[in-house]
Amino acid sequence: MKKTLGPINALYPSLTVLLGSHVDGRPNFSAVAHVGILNHGQPQYISFGVNKAHHTNRGVIENRAFSVNIPSQDLVVETDYCGLVSGKKTDKSGLFELFYGDTPAAPMIKACPVCMECVLHDVLDYKTHNIFVGEIRQVHAEESVLADGAIDPARLRPLLFDMGLRKYWSLGPAVGDCWSIGKQMKKTSQGA
Repeated sequence: MKKTLGPINALYPSLTVLLGSHVDGRPNFSAVAHVGILNHGQPQYISFGVNKAHHTNRGVIENRAFSVNIPSQDLVVETDYCGLVSGKKTDKSGLFELFYGDTPAAPMIKACPVCMECVLHDVLDYKTHNIFVGEIRQVHAEESVLADGAIDPARLRPLLFDMGLRKYWSLGPAVGDCWSIGKQMKKTSQGA
């Protein structure tokens, strides 16, 4: 029997990233766990929701550029810290060694195995949050997290955020091949 939990978001755990932008002329980072994929074609778009109180939002809006840095489990302390302290009161610009691609206001973190430089496409303005839609301009990935030219989640070891239990989680082993494992059911249903 299932228990009724009310109108909560049951989509956790979700990928944790460090959102980077320039605010007042210096890099700032905020931990964000509300990130979404909008399409699989070209150009590639992503979205993320950030409370309006966050300092980084101003930089994203003013510069129309940002980075999305995917930390590994090795950066759990630094990632959580970026979510605990505000750039309004704490200078986080020296926390990481940075690099830049072709997007000047999108500071990327060298210690993060995967970094995306993005330009702002749109902002949805809700009462308490901004939903940013960004176009991915370039992805920078460490060779150590690649398998056959693609990002391997097992090698990346990303952080997953769970709002309900207030924990960071990790991935377990793969459980099946996409667009393949279900074929066994397709054969069974067609044979009946």
